[in-house]
Amino acid sequence: MAASSPVRPTSIPGPGLASALYRLTVRQYDRMIDDGTIAEEERVELVEGLLATRSSRNRASIAAGNKALRILWRIIPPGWHVAKGAAIVISDWSKPESDLAVVRGEVEDYDQRNLHGVDVALVVEIVAALRVPGLPADRTDRARMYASGGIPVYWIVNLVDGQLEILSEPGRDGYQSHQVFGCGQDVPVVVAGVEAGWVAVTDLLP
Repeated sequence: MAASSPVRPTSIPGPGLASALYRLTVRQYDRMIDDGTIAEEERVELVEGLLATRSSRNRASIAAGNKALRILWRIIPPGWHVAKGAAIVISDWSKPESDLAVVRGEVEDYDQRNLHGVDVALVVEIVAALRVPGLPADRTDRARMYASGGIPVYWIVNLVDGQLEILSEPGRDGYQSHQVFGCGQDVPVVVAGVEAGWVAVTDLLP
């Protein structure tokens, strides 16, 4: 008889208990993945030392991700590649899993080492839901996390409103620039400060 899934908690810890939660380091998190404590099929990521559930994927988000993957591969310059579902070490406490990332070097360069924020020129998240963890979290918490890791440009492919949001100029408190582009507009793909090409927003939407 197969073991049943654990029952989900019915309440969220209050401020008193939340302040006492034990936080994992990236090293501990990696060890839990390596020894199978965290299974591959469990959609979790490490955010500020806590395990966070990744948003589920639907048909629209999968289609948009595949489109962006194909487009970016055509545009990025030599010496870079596009990684899908890449986990990026932002700090000793955070290792979020991005939908797409434009990464320095070859895929094989990261076979034996973690991918870090300094290796990434552009990170892309496909957002198909308003609820958390959805659009609000991607605009605030995730944006602040990517900015703190020094990632120069962050794209939110916003399927809720049918637009592309480009965040740039990272700082300690998040990105200083937040631009919104809609259908009928083209946007630049900037890699290491150099404009590599242009993308039609329409081409990124399912």
